[in-house]
Amino acid sequence: MAPTPMPSALTFELLGKCSVTKARAATLHLPHGPVPLPIFMPVATQASLKGLTPDQLEDQGCRLCLNNTYHLGLKPGQATLDAIGGAHKLQSWPHNILTDSGGFQMVSLLKLAKVTEEGVRFLSPHDGSPMLLTPEHSISLQNSIGSDIIMQLDDVIATTSPDLARMKEAMERSVRWLDRCIQAHKYPERQNLFCIIQGGLDLDLRRECTAEMVARDTPGIAIGGLSGGEEKDSYCKVVDTCTGLLPEKKPRYVMGVGYPEDLVVSVALGADMFDCVWPTRTARFGNAITSRGVLNLRNAAYAEDFRPIEEDCQCTCCRPKSAGGLAITRAYIYHVTAKETAGAHLLTMHNVHYQLNLMRLVREAILEDRYPQFVKEFFGKLYAWDKEKYPSWAVTALRGVGVDLKSD
Repeated sequence: MAPTPMPSALTFELLGKCSVTKARAATLHLPHGPVPLPIFMPVATQASLKGLTPDQLEDQGCRLCLNNTYHLGLKPGQATLDAIGGAHKLQSWPHNILTDSGGFQMVSLLKLAKVTEEGVRFLSPHDGSPMLLTPEHSISLQNSIGSDIIMQLDDVIATTSPDLARMKEAMERSVRWLDRCIQAHKYPERQNLFCIIQGGLDLDLRRECTAEMVARDTPGIAIGGLSGGEEKDSYCKVVDTCTGLLPEKKPRYVMGVGYPEDLVVSVALGADMFDCVWPTRTARFGNAITSRGVLNLRNAAYAEDFRPIEEDCQCTCCRPKSAGGLAITRAYIYHVTAKETAGAHLLTMHNVHYQLNLMRLVREAILEDRYPQFVKEFFGKLYAWDKEKYPSWAVTALRGVGVDLKSD
């Protein structure tokens, strides 16, 4: 029997729906202020977004970022978090924070991690001593972090695993662990616990898990276990299947998604929230995200290119000085990105702005009920209007929700 529904510290205000696709626009009211949906959440792993100060992230318009429970649990540690009063104070961040459970890092980063019914057993990266992360400990850590949205500990395995029995076990265990997380959660009146739907690429397992998770009535719902190397067609089928079974008045979070095409298609499939380290990580390799694709500014072709990173971009880097910007050119990035941290810093500013602004444009298009046209223009610009280059997975997924990318 499912536990009694917990209190909610959020309000989901649905503002508009696309008349063709499953896209939605909403405002998510959280303890540290309202958040416009759909949203991309930058990942500040250790209470710090690599390459940006909290003020700079705030100036970009970010109102919800992600911290990592595993890393914060190691350093500064739970005692320090309790002493300072949580991650908001630790990083001087006045807006909302979402934390993951730490389970994914345990399984993906650590050698010899073993999942049992009790939790995840692993060896300490500091001294090699045996350690155990249970659902209760994960929630306790997140209670100390004080994040506005906390995630259940789930049993994560690669979507590409051929072991269906293990996939089913992981799905069923994730449901049982959610019940333990609900029981352990100390502050439901100020922190929102999201469940995580598992089941790999098996749509029947996903349907079964979705039914169980929805019955627990958590404030929000995540679709997990994706972005792990699976085919994009399979990814889209899972997202489409799950969103079709979820309650309308709750936020839907697809974990680990950050490529612009993936964001635009996933919104059309009914998802609201996304996170990924890619935009900031790729900046450190000299890559700029633009509406016409990713530019590798370490390439010598840009050595004498004195255009902004992206023309008409309104980020601080690209804006002319007359408009209060830095007027940074591609040539400048080329010359500093290999030797100086300044290049990575500037590209991080640009890439985060691109992602957040993309979601602002997405939201605006939904509210004005022109999202199908927006999607066509997005793909047209990205692929220079060469429809033969459009990815087949995107064409198929969008056709399933009423948008024909190939039509005029």
